[in-house]
Amino acid sequence: MDYQELQQRFDTLTTAHLADACIRAKIPVRCAPAHLRPVWPGSRLMGRVLPARHAGSVDVFLEAFEEATPGDVLVVDNDGRLDEACVGDLVVLEAQAAGLAGIVIWGLHRDTADIRAIGLPVFSLGALPAGPQRLDARPPDALNSATVGDWRVGRSDLSLGDDDGVLFVPAARAGELFTLAETICDTERRQAERVRSGVSLRGQLKFGDYLARRGQVPSFTFREHLRAGGAAIEE
Repeated sequence: MDYQELQQRFDTLTTAHLADACIRAKIPVRCAPAHLRPVWPGSRLMGRVLPARHAGSVDVFLEAFEEATPGDVLVVDNDGRLDEACVGDLVVLEAQAAGLAGIVIWGLHRDTADIRAIGLPVFSLGALPAGPQRLDARPPDALNSATVGDWRVGRSDLSLGDDDGVLFVPAARAGELFTLAETICDTERRQAERVRSGVSLRGQLKFGDYLARRGQVPSFTFREHLRAGGAAIEE
């Protein structure tokens, strides 16, 4: 898979477009919880998941970097803990030096000002001054997978992030999903341009026709109407 090509294609898309593409492709929409946010607005990342399950020490991240490929995204699983920060500026600097595209943390970070200055995209649940005060037994599969919210992800997944949040998609179907997302994006842009030129969205979507049909067939849904007309707004 040409990740560089995918990165260039993602530059013109959003995670929202790709989430809608997952719906059309009948692939689970694996979004990180809404409170996992970029450390600095405008951050964007895309790359293959590099998983690491944290047990109190940064050595698991350093070991992950030993196996990393440039463009990977470190996905840190710290069980969503809010009582400790597990990633600081030194880990972010090392990730940048290893050629990673960014970091997603199911947990907290610290050294916010330094991380912003480094410029590597980092997504987390928030910041806390205190680092870990524990050292748990490390799971034997700590580098095999990571859990973020309800989802378990690994090396067969891509991580994508922007101001809307983080989305995980199967790498094997990335080409298909990006093509669908581009179609959705193009349709939405045309619709937006027409609204700006004075053609209402209701008019474009023939909303009156939908209301009339629903009056005849109460079970007829708006999504069915949109699909029949090739429009994009809900998926």
